[in-house]
Amino acid sequence: MHWNKKRFFTALAATAAVVGFSLAGTLGWQHLKAAQAATNDKKTLVVATPGDMYASSFHDKKGHLTGYEVEIARQVAKGLGMKVEFKELNVAGELTAVASGKADLAAGNFNLSSVYAKRYLFSTPYKYSFGGLLVRAKDQSGIHSWSDLKGKKSAGEAGTSNQRFAQFMGAKLVNYDSANGLMNDVANGKVDFIPNDYYGLSTGMKRSKIQGLTMAKGLYYRTNLMGKGIGFLINKHEPGLQKKINKELAKLQKDGTLSKIMIKYYGHDLTKKPADKDVKYFKVPASVKGE
Repeated sequence: MHWNKKRFFTALAATAAVVGFSLAGTLGWQHLKAAQAATNDKKTLVVATPGDMYASSFHDKKGHLTGYEVEIARQVAKGLGMKVEFKELNVAGELTAVASGKADLAAGNFNLSSVYAKRYLFSTPYKYSFGGLLVRAKDQSGIHSWSDLKGKKSAGEAGTSNQRFAQFMGAKLVNYDSANGLMNDVANGKVDFIPNDYYGLSTGMKRSKIQGLTMAKGLYYRTNLMGKGIGFLINKHEPGLQKKINKELAKLQKDGTLSKIMIKYYGHDLTKKPADKDVKYFKVPASVKGE
């Protein structure tokens, strides 16, 4: 038989590609099945959460971890017959913990948007809101229109949708490792404003009792980075857990538990989409990183 070296190695490469593809598919399926089995065997739901963000996740006067998302996570775990363990981390820490599998989900007032879609699974949304600006009461930090944001100092955590919005609007970013100290720094003039969830900022401001703060009047926003609402970010390899969580959230929505939790912390039922008639929409390019 005539030896054709080129044809031999071409065939060999093709065979290796087919085997490699088959092996990758098999390993991917095995990984999914292993993750599914691990989900079924889980006894503790590990939740990454900030612990310093009112009203999502914070410590009460007795030092106990509480907040609307903490309560929702506890209710979900209870419905699943699981214990719950909270890991208090900043935004970057929460995201890393969930992506690495050290936590099952993140509960940190996360927008369910394209920003996180590639690396995480989403729960169904349980909160709807829009953005607002916390400023100094004396002069609204000199911010009376959207164009006034240019050159002003914006306080927040790096890479968040709100800091990306601020950067897009021309603000100078002052990034923090956590939410601690942000309101004080607005009051003392170190920074000019905090862009974030309107209800979270306004209720947090009242609770803090820090003098000289207010919400900027008439400046409310939504962006493409805010997605379809706020919910849990779930480990990408746990679709079974995602399904179970969403089933429990549907029960809590139906029996009114979610509404009661929202009213308890915000004074409003934020499980329903708010009217956007006074809210301005902005499209922030993916190139704006908020860092």
